[in-house]
Amino acid sequence: MTDLLYLDDSYLRTFDATVTGITDDGIILDQTVFYARGGGQPYDTGVLSDGTREWRVVEVTKRGDDVLHRLEPATDPPGVGQQVSGQIDWERRYRLMRTHTSLHVLCGVVFREFGAQVTGGNMDVDKARMDFELEDLNPERVATIERIANEVIGEGRAVSWRTLPRDEAFQIPDLIRTKINLLPEGIRQVRVVEIEGLDLQADGGTHVHNTREVGGIRVIGTRSKGRINKRLEIELVDATAESEATT
Repeated sequence: MTDLLYLDDSYLRTFDATVTGITDDGIILDQTVFYARGGGQPYDTGVLSDGTREWRVVEVTKRGDDVLHRLEPATDPPGVGQQVSGQIDWERRYRLMRTHTSLHVLCGVVFREFGAQVTGGNMDVDKARMDFELEDLNPERVATIERIANEVIGEGRAVSWRTLPRDEAFQIPDLIRTKINLLPEGIRQVRVVEIEGLDLQADGGTHVHNTREVGGIRVIGTRSKGRINKRLEIELVDATAESEATT
C-alpha cells in the first residue's frame, strides 16, 4: 500500500521512498508525492533518482492501494528495496491545485445560488469544465456566476482538509455535491475539503490553502448536455496578467 503524502500536504515537492514492486506498467513505492490520475484531476509528472541515475515520471496511476509510476526510460528501473528520491513538476502541480480549488469555488457558488448539484466534471492544467443539474445557463446567469466566484476567490477564504470516519462524514449535510455518490462502500475514511463559509465536500485531490492563490477564473464556454444538465467551461486567470491587461 502506497502512502499518499500529498493528502496531508499538497505543497510537498520532494520525497524519499523505497521501491516495493515492479510491474509492466511502472514501479510501486512505499510512499509518494506524485498524484495518481483520478477524480477528474490529471496525474503529476516529474523525476525519480537513485543518486546516480534519473528517470522521468511520465504517468501515475492507481491499482488498488498501490500507485504505479511509469518511467522513461523504462529499461533498467530501480530494483525492489532500492532507495530513490522524487521531485514533482511543481509548476504543473501548483496550477492543477489552483484549478481544482477554482472548481470547488464554482461548485459552492452554484449550489448556494441555485441549489444545483454537480453531474460531472474534468480538469486540465489551466482549464476545466463542470456540469450542473441546471435547466438554464443564459448569459446573465453565467455572468453572475463568474462575478460571484471571482468575488469569493478575491476574499481570500481559507481552504483546509481533514479525514473523517465515513459514518461521521456522512452526517454532514450536503457533503456529497455530485448527483451520484462516487464514494465506494469500501472506503471507511473520507477526506473532506472545506472552503471557509462556502463549500464542504468529499475530495481526494490537491488544493491551495487560500482562494486568493487561485487568481481568478473566466467562463470561456457553456454547453447544454441535456434538458436539466448544463456545462460551464472555465480557465484560470493569473491575477498579475489580469491586472496588466486592464491597465
